[in-house]
Amino acid sequence: MGDTGSKRKAAPSGRQEGSNKKAKGKKMWDMPRRNLEHRAIQPGDTGIWATCAMKKEAKSIGDLRDLFQEYATKLYGAANGIADDNDSDSDGGDIEAEINKELADIRKPTTKPLFASIKLDTQCLIFFRTRSPVEPVSFVHSICKDIADGAQPRNLRYVKRLTPITAYEKATTQGLESVAKQVLAPHFHGPERERKKFAIRPSIRNNTEFTRDEIIKSVAAAVGPGHKVDLHGYDLLILVEIYKNVVGMSVVGPDFENLKRFNLEELRQTPSTEEPKPKKPLEIKEDD
Repeated sequence: MGDTGSKRKAAPSGRQEGSNKKAKGKKMWDMPRRNLEHRAIQPGDTGIWATCAMKKEAKSIGDLRDLFQEYATKLYGAANGIADDNDSDSDGGDIEAEINKELADIRKPTTKPLFASIKLDTQCLIFFRTRSPVEPVSFVHSICKDIADGAQPRNLRYVKRLTPITAYEKATTQGLESVAKQVLAPHFHGPERERKKFAIRPSIRNNTEFTRDEIIKSVAAAVGPGHKVDLHGYDLLILVEIYKNVVGMSVVGPDFENLKRFNLEELRQTPSTEEPKPKKPLEIKEDD
């Protein structure tokens, strides 16, 4: 009887131990899943794509972060989560004040960075998620315009092209229509909008659900009547970027080609490196 009773008492304990293991396993499964979602590009994001030399992704991420922060400070000021150097020891030995300050810092919500790099499993490709006040198109344009005008940012040896994205949605037919409506409206729609010449440039990476023709047809329909397609003399160029399960879109201006399609590597190769051709002397004919 004593042996039987001890076995019966052990049974609940065994079941409970099993349930604890299952619960622990569930917690360990949930955490990585949330982290992956946080690190992936999501509908509603804005951001900047960059291409770089092979196996130089980590170096390029650091260089671009420095460049972006420099321009964010220049364009938006240092009070937007870029830098915070307000620590002061002016109170001397006021320990109570220091403790209160530390408690306030702990309670204060953490400021999200203006630029957060998203880890990708594609070589030579980088993505930075941005937040307000950064507007990706004007931000990237400012960088490229400065370089075109002769600025030479340091430590961009391996960085190539930048592509700004105004909005993202899921890479579905409905998602493409939704992001097109959102991004194109300020440029093409409204009673006072002038007729525009436009072109569409799609890019598809790691996605087999869409074709270029489908994208162009859908985006052109979203532009609406009253505007004309012009592949070379466009007023506005619509950039469409599909990567895996998300689709992003932005609209850039007519100087896109002059700015080397936002390719920093090409912009940094200034024409001054070429020796000017000697001019032929003027021939002065004397009257007979």
